[in-house]
Amino acid sequence: MPAAEICTTQNAARILGISVTSVQQLVEAGVIEAWKTKGGHRRIPLAAIQAYKVAQTTVSEHGSARAMPGRKPAILVIEDNLMQREIYQKQIQSWDLDATLTFCENGYQALIEIARNKPNVLLADIMMDGIDGYEVVTTILGYPDLSDMHIAILSSLTREELGERGGIPNGVVYFGKPVNYDELRGYLRACCAQQHRNLSIAS
Repeated sequence: MPAAEICTTQNAARILGISVTSVQQLVEAGVIEAWKTKGGHRRIPLAAIQAYKVAQTTVSEHGSARAMPGRKPAILVIEDNLMQREIYQKQIQSWDLDATLTFCENGYQALIEIARNKPNVLLADIMMDGIDGYEVVTTILGYPDLSDMHIAILSSLTREELGERGGIPNGVVYFGKPVNYDELRGYLRACCAQQHRNLSIAS
């Protein structure tokens, strides 16, 4: 590959307008393709950076990354950190779940999405500006017509810290950050399997 088509992490950070650390995390998560030289330096194809930039713009403009439409379980993720949304998207899509996947970057957007489409599974970050994830979760629990929604909190707050805010509500699953993706994959697969069973019974 010509040298002009290869970037260092510093160059990639400058092109994307993010920190070098953020680029390194995206590379480690497999969101951006890269390799290491014998000296241990990361090298990133310019095409991979451009592809990420396009995907970043798409998620930012539309707020979601959906699978093909159809009668499938719907997963909604609330996460205000763009890089973390990209990592969740990469991980969840790699699990080949027969489900749609939607992202919201704040609690206000999430409440609108929930009212509009009533997703089957909610993964909520807690610490966000404005309406945070905890408020979204407690709001949902107050509506009987949303009682069958699977809800999980993904947070860097400990169980004890969440306890100061009222604790983890009954029926809500807690995943501490950094998230154990094997556990999250198992949870989502179980949620999707349950929804597919419900659809089969209803049809």
